[in-house]
Amino acid sequence: MHRPRSLLAALAFAALALPAAADGCRIAFDLGSSGIRAGASNSGGTARAEIDYLGPLLAGRSLDETAVPTVAALRELPAKAGFAADCARVGGGFSAWRLALQQDAGKLAALLARIRDESGVAVLVVPQAREGSYGFVGARQGLGERLRSSHILDIGGGSLQVADERNAFGIPLGQKIWHHTLCREIRNADAVPCALQPMTGEELATARALAQEKLAGIDAALPGPVTMTAVSRPVTRGVMPAVARLAGSDASSFRKTALAQAIAHLAGQSVEETARAVGSPPVYAAFLLSDMLLVEGLLQATGSDELQVAELDLTNLPGLLADDRLFDWGSRYPCYLDRLRSLGLAAYTSDPASCP
Repeated sequence: MHRPRSLLAALAFAALALPAAADGCRIAFDLGSSGIRAGASNSGGTARAEIDYLGPLLAGRSLDETAVPTVAALRELPAKAGFAADCARVGGGFSAWRLALQQDAGKLAALLARIRDESGVAVLVVPQAREGSYGFVGARQGLGERLRSSHILDIGGGSLQVADERNAFGIPLGQKIWHHTLCREIRNADAVPCALQPMTGEELATARALAQEKLAGIDAALPGPVTMTAVSRPVTRGVMPAVARLAGSDASSFRKTALAQAIAHLAGQSVEETARAVGSPPVYAAFLLSDMLLVEGLLQATGSDELQVAELDLTNLPGLLADDRLFDWGSRYPCYLDRLRSLGLAAYTSDPASCP
């Protein structure tokens, strides 16, 4: 039986095949939850600036305080990477920018107008399902024949995506936001990270029920059997090595049963005990149990028994550079900002050619 896709996925994937870049060089900026990466269509180099975009939003503030370092990075990164000065320049804002849009569209539009005025770069807020398509393009490019699953799993700080070439499921439930959600629900705390461990059996049940609730839309968004390859650090440098160490193996995948055993082993421990058990610094171990519960929830929601793992320095740059719609909007930016205020995320999927 055909299962309906979510509206967001349908909008973003109506014409998923990413078109070839137009004549002339392009520079794209990937504005993630923790910084900016710059890449160019005629260069294999990249440059990066560290900026915490998610922190101010989780603390109840806005992105306005990031304006100065953002403008500086957008102006300086192309020269730092040696890109040509006359390339068209556009940026894509992802999880933190979607959260800021949800909180106050007018305030974000004003900030984006300021960024464009001071840096010359139009930044668009990219729908999450479109981000999923970018991720799959990048993973297929980077992994080649090593990508043997139907989908990739990318868990960032502010969002997660499960995507193949034509469909994606994405929600604002990345490593930090999921941990923050558990801190609020189980510890009534706003700090990230909070003292989530040790957790009782009842608290684990609460966390699992919450994951099931948050991931409920995945079945409708991803028709057919789903197998996943995790490519991001919360899994490749956190969950995977911890499960392998506790199981006494060195495989490049793990089964759901092994993950459940690792969760049971660590749940009753403190963060310090967890860090010693898995050989990880406490600052990273603080997120490990919540990461494990999120991955377990994803396996459960997709009906997957095993997760493949292949670390990849995945960025949205290949997808951004090939996205003609993004660059079309860059040349009609005042119209885009007007639509952002009224349509929200759907501003991106509307037609730039329909602007006055």
